[in-house]
Amino acid sequence: MKILILGSGGREHAIAWALAKSPRAEALFVAPGNGGTEGITLANGQRARNVSLDPQDADAVIAFAKDAGVELVVIGAEAPLVAGVADELRAAGLKVYGPNAAEAQLEGSKDHAKKFMDDNGIPTAAYRTFTDEASALAYVREHGAPVVVKADGLAAGKGVVVAETVEDAEEAVRACFGGAFGSAGATVVIEECMRGPECSMLSFVTGGKSFAMAPSQDHKRAFDGDTGPNTGGMGVYSPVPIVTDEEMAAMTDIMAHAAAAVPDYRGTLYGGFMLTSEGPKIVEFNVRFGDPETQVVLPRLESDLVDIMEAVADGRPEDVQMDWSDQWAVCVVLASDGYPGAYEKGRVILGVDDAEAMDGITVFHAGTARNADDELITAGGRVLNVVAMADTFEEARNRAYEACDVIQFEGKQLRRDIGLKALIGRTSWE
Repeated sequence: MKILILGSGGREHAIAWALAKSPRAEALFVAPGNGGTEGITLANGQRARNVSLDPQDADAVIAFAKDAGVELVVIGAEAPLVAGVADELRAAGLKVYGPNAAEAQLEGSKDHAKKFMDDNGIPTAAYRTFTDEASALAYVREHGAPVVVKADGLAAGKGVVVAETVEDAEEAVRACFGGAFGSAGATVVIEECMRGPECSMLSFVTGGKSFAMAPSQDHKRAFDGDTGPNTGGMGVYSPVPIVTDEEMAAMTDIMAHAAAAVPDYRGTLYGGFMLTSEGPKIVEFNVRFGDPETQVVLPRLESDLVDIMEAVADGRPEDVQMDWSDQWAVCVVLASDGYPGAYEKGRVILGVDDAEAMDGITVFHAGTARNADDELITAGGRVLNVVAMADTFEEARNRAYEACDVIQFEGKQLRRDIGLKALIGRTSWE
């Protein structure tokens, strides 16, 4: 099967890596890809190929896919899904892994997602939605803090502020309406501040059925000790030892309930959960694989991802089968100095091959490229995802950091506490 993946981040590298392991993968294209995706070798010995396409340019994607004989298009990122690229590709007769534009509003609009949860009895935080700054500020002053202020639209994982004081909430409201997140902040959702550990559950969804993947736990804040601004994610691990059997069952049921409410959905549904004292509640839905959650979930998947994605795209839930490794996976993100704010690009990266030669290590590229001298260079905020697999959590975590220390580039930024809370235990979260 010839497969085209749309996207350029660590998530898309991980998806391409997993698909390439299948003997059914005849050819693999990644558009536009990054400095690592073109280095993937398929089971048949062929190399994956980067393609200079804009994932949101449906006409260009359709033209390339038909010319190359692509049999499955996997849409990695949220923006093309919200823009309706999946709809246009399907209308052109292509097989697509990813939901349509209407379904993608579960991520494209936080207000839409909250109404969906209310309508379907899915537990979540209480909220109010505002379309003008004055009303939002008045609500914050009346309600008090802590609250969570969210830009309604897509903001690359950065349009959320957990405000512990009224002053912080006011600043977040002004930032949204002041254009800090572009049109995404024209509407603002203000939620109650739920307490507890966070946990992610991805599901393959098709035919109104949910097939829950192994859970994972991300670290959103930029710096050690969960300090600093929110990012797209600085590290993650799977499985999650603090999750009880009862919580796992509750999360699985919630994902199944959500899937039943979108019977035409064909793709990945991401449930971001807060494990509250009242049970798991949804923080947010995403309509694609998480990043960096994918980088620890897919390495633990032992089933053929091509088979699964084709069954999902075809609407054949009876053919979705999953087996999981018992190993632990830990991912540490290496970022550019300054991320999630301004950062420099073009810095030469050394040591990736040496890191990957270490036992149990895979390095997924995120913001990388090649310069005119064919040197690997930084090209984004999150640069590399260093993933370690091992039989114990402690060993996987140690391996990941040993590999991180082998990789060097100017301004390398990382958190040194990924997974520490899980080692300490549940009480460290509460």
